[in-house]
Amino acid sequence: MKTLRVGMIGSGFMGRAHSNALHSANMFMNMGVKLEPTIVSGLPKAEVKSFAKQFGWLEATDNWKDIVKRDDIDIVFVLTPGNLHCENVVAACNAGKHVICEKPLANTVAEAQKMVAAAKKNKVINMIGFTYRRLAAVNLAKKMIEKGKLGEIYHYRGLYLQDWIADPEFPLVWRLQKKLTGSGALGDIGAHTMDMAENLLGPITEVCGMVKTFITERPLMAESTGLSAKGAKKKGKVTVDDAAIIIGKFKNGALGTWEASRFAVGNRNGHTFEINGSKGSLKFDLQDLNRLHYWDNTKPQAEQGWTNILVTEPVHEYVNNWWPPGHIIGWEHSFVHQLADFVKCVVKKKPATPDFAHGLHNQKLLDGVLTSSKTKRWVRIR
Repeated sequence: MKTLRVGMIGSGFMGRAHSNALHSANMFMNMGVKLEPTIVSGLPKAEVKSFAKQFGWLEATDNWKDIVKRDDIDIVFVLTPGNLHCENVVAACNAGKHVICEKPLANTVAEAQKMVAAAKKNKVINMIGFTYRRLAAVNLAKKMIEKGKLGEIYHYRGLYLQDWIADPEFPLVWRLQKKLTGSGALGDIGAHTMDMAENLLGPITEVCGMVKTFITERPLMAESTGLSAKGAKKKGKVTVDDAAIIIGKFKNGALGTWEASRFAVGNRNGHTFEINGSKGSLKFDLQDLNRLHYWDNTKPQAEQGWTNILVTEPVHEYVNNWWPPGHIIGWEHSFVHQLADFVKCVVKKKPATPDFAHGLHNQKLLDGVLTSSKTKRWVRIR
């Protein structure tokens, strides 16, 4: 069996998820090739060496360029903060590597355009990590909509609510600094909820939104270990949004509303959507990701009610790679599904979905919301 060698730029939280996906994909997914976790980069050098040992990478380096310049690397994961995406991705594409890049694609539309151009010029397979598209319940929702189960679509309501920075004493991590991350809750989780909407209903054509920063100063970073952080006494300025609220219009005529917040106390990772149509409705919650809720409005009134669909049957896409019916899967499995789909595209030399071009479109959505918030006007997405 052919082996594809993988390099990973970034060894933080997402590095753990993608490392797990790589090993699991080899064991559970029928990809037609084997993946080798060859080399990972990160800082400082001692920490990335420890990461490599724990998560099964053969080599470690503190210089990401060591990865892209190697002739034996076939696939590169780009998992760095947003300000590094463009440089990392363009270099990998120019070196002929196939690339998966975490979302949002870049910090600006201009950077995203450079990344799309580099992938196109070098004819490499590329994908942006909107991982939640690869959940069985989401896949079923998409198929039901395409079959007309909901009829004419009227409403899409998307929420992505977290609370991990609600404490004013939480330190000024990189996700709170515009020069590193581009935007706050809008780009971090708003990008996901808006992509989910387009995955299910098609293009969003206009947006009107507002963003808000609740805590404008935070303690500077003193220590960061894994997923935790400690602050110093001195404070620095928060330069991104803490929350965003958006209304929009779809090409198909439906109306959309979205909310992204990292101040929604009690919500650890509340990514939900509800879709209402003339024939029925669908509801989904990432924190209960093995279920899809369906209202069939064509039934007699006496028989109407929310149907709770447990998406663990072999007929549900992706699930038949895992466990028997009723044995649920988790958040981390979406990364396995994403990687397997990407690798199959690499093997067959066919375009992956969603690609960098969609990442560019998503970046235009984010930019449109920020522009709308400043100008207090609707923005058309072109």
